[in-house]
Amino acid sequence: MRDIFIACVDGLKGFPEAIETVFPKTVVQLCLVHLVRYSMAYVSFKDRKVLVSDLKTIYRATSLEDAEAQLETFATKWDTRYPMIARSWRANWTRVIPMSGLPEDIRRAVYTTNAIESLNMSLRKIIKCRSSFRRNMQPSNCFISPCRTRRKSGRCRYRIGVRR
Repeated sequence: MRDIFIACVDGLKGFPEAIETVFPKTVVQLCLVHLVRYSMAYVSFKDRKVLVSDLKTIYRATSLEDAEAQLETFATKWDTRYPMIARSWRANWTRVIPMSGLPEDIRRAVYTTNAIESLNMSLRKIIKCRSSFRRNMQPSNCFISPCRTRRKSGRCRYRIGVRR
C-alpha cells in the first residue's frame, strides 16, 4: 500500500496518529456512529430522539462554518442537561470536520466503520469454525468465496468447503 486518502477510525487511542505518521497526507475521519453512540450513553430515553436529530444537524452540515454554528446551537440547547456531549464533540472536532468538505456520495461511504467491522465479523466466523484446512483448500479461498457471493439482503452466504 502506497497511500491512503481517507481513513475512518473508531475511538481507538493513538490509531489516528499512527495512520498520520505512516501516511502523512491521509485525511483521518472519526466514525460518527461511534461518536453518536458515545454521546447517547448517558442520555435519558425520552430525550434520545430529539438529541439525535440535533446531532444530525451537526454532522450533516454542508460547510465547516455551518457545522460549527450547529454545534453552538446544540451546546446552548443541551449543555444544561448533558454538558459532556458538546465537550466530547469539541474535543474530537478535528476528527469530525474532514467530512464536511466531501460530496454527499463520499460522505455516506466514509462516515462509519460499520461496513468493515461487519466484514471482519464474517471472516472471524469463518475462521472460528475451522480448526484446520485441507491441503488443497487454502485459508484465503475461504475468505474470497463469502466476500464474492452476496444475497440480495447484502449478507454473505457461507459456503465453505462445498464444491459445486
